[in-house]
Amino acid sequence: MSNLEDAAYEPEQNPSSLHDQALPQAALTNDAPAELFQSWSQPEVIPPARIPHLGHLALLSAFLLLGFVCMMVLMAVAMHFHLDGVSTSDQIKTNIHYLLGTEAVLYLVALALSIPLFSLLWNKSFFVGIHWRGATALGLGWRLPVISVGCFVLALLNDALFPGPEHAPIEEMFRSPGAAWLMFGFGVTFAPFFEEVVFRGFLLPALATAWDWAIEKFTGRPVRPLHANGHPQWSILAMVIASIPTSILFALLHTEQQGNSLSLFLLFIAISMILCAVRLVTRSLAASTLVHACYNFLIFFSMMVGTGGFRHLDKM
Repeated sequence: MSNLEDAAYEPEQNPSSLHDQALPQAALTNDAPAELFQSWSQPEVIPPARIPHLGHLALLSAFLLLGFVCMMVLMAVAMHFHLDGVSTSDQIKTNIHYLLGTEAVLYLVALALSIPLFSLLWNKSFFVGIHWRGATALGLGWRLPVISVGCFVLALLNDALFPGPEHAPIEEMFRSPGAAWLMFGFGVTFAPFFEEVVFRGFLLPALATAWDWAIEKFTGRPVRPLHANGHPQWSILAMVIASIPTSILFALLHTEQQGNSLSLFLLFIAISMILCAVRLVTRSLAASTLVHACYNFLIFFSMMVGTGGFRHLDKM
């Protein structure tokens, strides 16, 4: 019989005896010395990084800058050929097609670069990285629209107590029903989505992470666990501190169109703080996006009702 056949017909041995033979005698006792180069032979455990952080925010800012350059180039080309009858920069300020078109170019360029590059950088989907969690937002049901109604009531109270300036720049955009409907559609879809990605998808978590990182470096001990249930964790103070500059920048973005009204500036800060709270409590960017979109819908819907379907814009 061949050697292979001899091996195949060998009597079965006790697995425990084989294990004992394979291990050195020292390894079978509790007094076995630790491996001399154990730290070299075992892989280093690197905790997962909180994302997005300030480096990711800087990269997004670069994408936005590139989108702005593309926007300016397209705007210059359009003015050169007098598209839509526009030939000067002053005319652009009141032309809804230019305003929304150039803003869409800015958003689309930034997103077209961000989605594939951040997915490669994070080794996960872009929307997973920014904690989109759409199923969580849908699972909250009626709660998110109720929050948006609360924001709308807050806006009504602000307008009643502190009326905004007359002839605000945004009113110049509502020169025709078509322009108003374009603003309506853009304001409840693409605008809230991209603003939430920038402000509460990148800026808010980056600032919260930076705050906790600074405290951890100063004290020498972790403030919070890096992750819980797969989501980054921040201290309460970090979330509050990060929400303040996020909301101020959010308000600055919107108050210029409203005539730089102080009351509206404070209103937008309050609305943004609510959106930050929704984002942080639910751990879902989709949740704050839905509240933002519903709030914008209520604002435009009230304008539509007040002007008879945007047919009587003089009543605004």
